[in-house]
Amino acid sequence: MADNPSEPPSKRQCLGTDCENDAGSLQCPTCLKIGVTDSYFCSQDCFKRSWNEHKTLHKTAKDKPQVATGPHNPFPTYAFTGSVRPVYPLSARRAVPKSIKHPDWAKTGIPRGEQRLHSTKIDILDAKGQEAMRKVCRLAREVLDITAAELKPGITTDYLDEICHNACVERNSYPSPLNYNHFPKSLCTSPNEVVCHGIPDHRILLDGDILNLDISLYHGGYHADLNETYYIGDRAKADPDSVRVVETARECLDKAIELVRPGRPIREFGHVIEKHAKSRNCSVVATWGGHGINTEFHPPPWIPHYSKNRAVGVCRPGMTFTIEPILTLGKPREVHWPDKWTNVTVDGKRTAQFEHTLLVTETGVEVLTAGNENSPGGAIPMPTTSTKEK
Repeated sequence: MADNPSEPPSKRQCLGTDCENDAGSLQCPTCLKIGVTDSYFCSQDCFKRSWNEHKTLHKTAKDKPQVATGPHNPFPTYAFTGSVRPVYPLSARRAVPKSIKHPDWAKTGIPRGEQRLHSTKIDILDAKGQEAMRKVCRLAREVLDITAAELKPGITTDYLDEICHNACVERNSYPSPLNYNHFPKSLCTSPNEVVCHGIPDHRILLDGDILNLDISLYHGGYHADLNETYYIGDRAKADPDSVRVVETARECLDKAIELVRPGRPIREFGHVIEKHAKSRNCSVVATWGGHGINTEFHPPPWIPHYSKNRAVGVCRPGMTFTIEPILTLGKPREVHWPDKWTNVTVDGKRTAQFEHTLLVTETGVEVLTAGNENSPGGAIPMPTTSTKEK
């Protein structure tokens, strides 16, 4: 039994079986562990007598967590690796009008089309398909720029999700992440030590944060995918290690894109990425890689971002795929939060990512999601020294 001396005295009914006494300050330790905060008993003896009946409540509580009325951390007993904490409750799922074409997972959460794909069959798009990819990628860049333009200290990532969602709908597009394998939001927001797939919530962005916005659209039967990492406030731009990991990730993507041309083996992208990352004392997170993209969200090929990979295949005109390296200041390993989506660095060190959707042409590559002179963000000078790590 756990004693909670901070609990103010009040009249509570003991939860003991057939007990009519008022409860004291003794609580069930299992209930505390799973987040049930109102499980009080009058005595140790009463708790022990009631155990067989009381323990059945634990499974119910795990299956249906208690709802807090205000902003709260939904995983109070989880050992977070860094400073970022989730702030729940999540906002309600945002609606997409039926008039907009939906991907196959919009209702069920299951991408059935992807599951039927052959792992080595790479699609080559004809002229019509290539033009459809140009259009959806142009729309995706517009949505990313609109969302990123709102970045500043004091806003929440849930607000950014609303901006992104509305911008997608205004462009007659479905936000591809929404309900993909049951992901609850329309974009991924990954601050600081979050590697990828962060869920937008009510955490307030702070001056000094860095934040990755990962945007994906479905329009005209085709998907687009891109992401960038941004500095939140002047403190982030003044921090040498934040700048080092962000700008190195940006440069790694640029260097890999320079290699893309017909006949180029896919395995070579990872070599140039890891070589440049190591030259800046950064590590590549090898778990995640680029992927094909067209009428499906994540078809073949798989694009590793690390050296000595065994990726098969070469670039051919008409192929569309992403390159999206993730770098970290610390160990290139990650762990999941209990939400089963948010990946964070195992040591809490900061991480950054950049992504473009690319089309292999007859002579080289077309960056379908390229920014323009008005796009928010952009490179800043690389510090010459690093004084600390996040």
